[in-house]
Amino acid sequence: MSDHQPPRSPRPGGPRRPAGHRARAGGSARQVPRSPRPDSPDRPSGPTSTRALPIAEDPAVGFRSDSSPWEEAGHDPVAPPPPGHGRSARRRSRFPRPLRLGATLLVLVLVVVVGWGAGLVLWADSRIEHVDALSGIENTEGTTYLIAGSDRRGGDAVNDDGTEGARTDTIMLLHKARNGNSYLISLPRDTLVDIPGYGGYKLNAAYSFGGAPLLVETVEDFTGLTIDHYVEIGFDGVSGMVDAVGHVNLCIDRDVDDKKSGLSMTEGCHDVGGEQALAFVRARYFDPTADIGRQQRQQQFVGALMDRVSSPAVLLNPFSQVKLAGAGSDSLVTSEGTGIFTVGRMALTARSAMSAGTLAMPIDDPEYQTRNSGVAILTDDADIAAFFESVKDGSAKATPADGG
Repeated sequence: MSDHQPPRSPRPGGPRRPAGHRARAGGSARQVPRSPRPDSPDRPSGPTSTRALPIAEDPAVGFRSDSSPWEEAGHDPVAPPPPGHGRSARRRSRFPRPLRLGATLLVLVLVVVVGWGAGLVLWADSRIEHVDALSGIENTEGTTYLIAGSDRRGGDAVNDDGTEGARTDTIMLLHKARNGNSYLISLPRDTLVDIPGYGGYKLNAAYSFGGAPLLVETVEDFTGLTIDHYVEIGFDGVSGMVDAVGHVNLCIDRDVDDKKSGLSMTEGCHDVGGEQALAFVRARYFDPTADIGRQQRQQQFVGALMDRVSSPAVLLNPFSQVKLAGAGSDSLVTSEGTGIFTVGRMALTARSAMSAGTLAMPIDDPEYQTRNSGVAILTDDADIAAFFESVKDGSAKATPADGG
């Protein structure tokens, strides 16, 4: 027996600590029983049982999974995924590189085009002069534009004939009905109408008496249509817009050399510049039909200008776009809320109306002798009411431009 006795526990009757034990006397450490040796008769036969690890529940799919995504893909559960496997899969694209580069280039081109167009529109819109022209009466169905060509005496492009102030030599009504039909109708300036507050006068006198607001009110009373947008184009602007697009193609059925308007054309169709285009829409003294023939030429000019403006030579030329936007905005006076976008829609509506054919309002007597205003155009109230009612609901039938 050894001479060294194991130390006693400080507690009376406590267990003795085994030799070599490092635990402090009185501590809470307890000896851990050792596993039986392999050759020990106390070791149980067969493999040692172990406790199974808990199976985690995948919150993304909502069920318990015993295998990892790597094992589910058919790979060796022991071998780890190759380095960079997930990164290279994410970088691989289904589209070839040339196609991706082409798509990127297309997006850049679209951004430039849209940015250019937006900037041009904002610049042109800021130059338009606005006037409080609309009456505010109850609206009628469809969209109606009143287009007036103002003749300001003293301008560079208008011959001085002794008339002072401003007047409207050209008055047009453009209406797009709810059914989609569009009509462009010339209102002869010499049409005898009732001007609110003044009585019976020629239509263009309304502008001289009260400017755009009185002209709008007079046309609304005469036609029964509410004016949604008023667009006034100075005759100086007609010349500038034509020069901005280069030319327009106009046709005439006789040789003309009119000193008062400055129109000089031979029979047939010709590409003309701004000066001759302006004379074309103003001339009337050479024509025995006077205002009737002039309104037909005005409609022809509007159609020719719309065709030229929408041609690739203008639409795809940035310099022509800038010149047209500048010339158009400088010469425009519109009602409040009528901007360059509205003017663009008006141009498209006018082109659609011209492609459908011409429409003329009914006239009872083109040479009616008045007491104070000379010769005027007389209309029948019932015929006018029926005519503009068919325009309003889109049932009016236009005459094809080719006469067919």
